[in-house]
Amino acid sequence: MNDPLQQLAGFLARAEQLLERLEPLLPPASRLPDWQAADAFRWRKGSGSAYLQAVTRRPQIRLADLQDIDEQKRRIDANTRQFLAGHPANNVLLTGARGSGKSSLVKALLNEYAASGLRLIEVDKVDLVDLPDIVDLLDGRRERFIIFCDDLSFEPGDARYKALKVVLDGSLSATAENVLIYATSNRRHLMPEYFAENLENTRLGEEIHPGETSEEKISLSERFGLWLSFYPFDQAAYLNIVAHWLQTLGCSPAEIRAAERDALNWAIERGSRSGRVAWQFARDLAGREKITAGDQAQLGQAPAGVLTGMP
Repeated sequence: MNDPLQQLAGFLARAEQLLERLEPLLPPASRLPDWQAADAFRWRKGSGSAYLQAVTRRPQIRLADLQDIDEQKRRIDANTRQFLAGHPANNVLLTGARGSGKSSLVKALLNEYAASGLRLIEVDKVDLVDLPDIVDLLDGRRERFIIFCDDLSFEPGDARYKALKVVLDGSLSATAENVLIYATSNRRHLMPEYFAENLENTRLGEEIHPGETSEEKISLSERFGLWLSFYPFDQAAYLNIVAHWLQTLGCSPAEIRAAERDALNWAIERGSRSGRVAWQFARDLAGREKITAGDQAQLGQAPAGVLTGMP
């Protein structure tokens, strides 16, 4: 009979050979983030691994740049300051008109409070199933993290919203104390609502009780403690935003006043008086105003005056 020690050694040798064969088939280990490299990170997946990628160049939008959404700014700013101070704070859902400053507001908060320890983690909708892993990665660190989900919405049958529900409120383990979720969406309840769902409603006395489908949709948005609604801008607010951006880009008061009609036409062409449209118009006008004859010559073009006969 063979010596038991020899049998054990043979078994360990065979196990080691098996592991060597399996190792190339295993996904690579997740890269640990370099927390000192940036204030913002993006969750990335590829080649069988997932990791936080540092965002070294981020938009320099400031809270002061966001015009005519003062109440929304005040409430989310207060919530964020509570969070940074270690006090109770809520997850935030920003919903409403497109181009009204929802995502810009979240980015502006990072620029305002990065020096105070705020960090931003951007997660695409397709990666929401990884939220528990991301939260585990952030748990216990001294920084305060906002997980940012932009343009969030779900279609019927999309199971990824359940991963979000678990992280927001519903997991057996407590949510990490240093993590909040800020999400933007064009839909108040994050999922499409259909007329047929009204047929599920029931009446009890004078009360109307939503059906199970409606309750399921509402249950997700209700897990966000703070709702902020954004509305289309009227003409005066739109022109105010245009003026702010033109001034920021170096246009004179006279140029700003003269641009009002063009700014309105620009909005009509795009069917929207949004902050995004105002920013796009300001960039276009400021660029055209600042281009010089030297710039045009460098691009191989004759100055405008030569082409038109103007002096």
